[in-house]
Amino acid sequence: MRHLYRCPLRWADMDAYGHVNNVVFLRYLEEARIDFLFRPEKDFKQGSVVARHEIDYKRQLVHRQTPVDIELWVTEIRAASFTLSYEVKDGDLVYVRAATVIVPFDFEAQRPRRITAEERAFLLEYTDDAGADAGAEEEAVAA
Repeated sequence: MRHLYRCPLRWADMDAYGHVNNVVFLRYLEEARIDFLFRPEKDFKQGSVVARHEIDYKRQLVHRQTPVDIELWVTEIRAASFTLSYEVKDGDLVYVRAATVIVPFDFEAQRPRRITAEERAFLLEYTDDAGADAGAEEEAVAA
């Protein structure tokens, strides 16, 4: 299953060339990620941090009044991290493909923490790949 976020475009998102600036796409991904992770019924209350972004720009997105769709899903779950993948798109027209590695984080102890059983169950609902949880087993054996 994939999570869908309808992201509004802002006039200030454009650059001198008249299209959405490349850096702004990271803000769009952040908005989609927050919408996904911090819903009232499912929440990473214990905290998390971004460890890595990877982004591929496929085509220009020009400012308009209508929002752009961001589809988000889980592609990997490990013992102490998970990866979200995204497509910023209109129907079949893809502007950006991206991925973000998220590390659950204990802000009081100032260190990474393991994913809880509840968080893992939630993330598993949004995997497109049945093997997404395999990395956690390998990591648990190595620990």
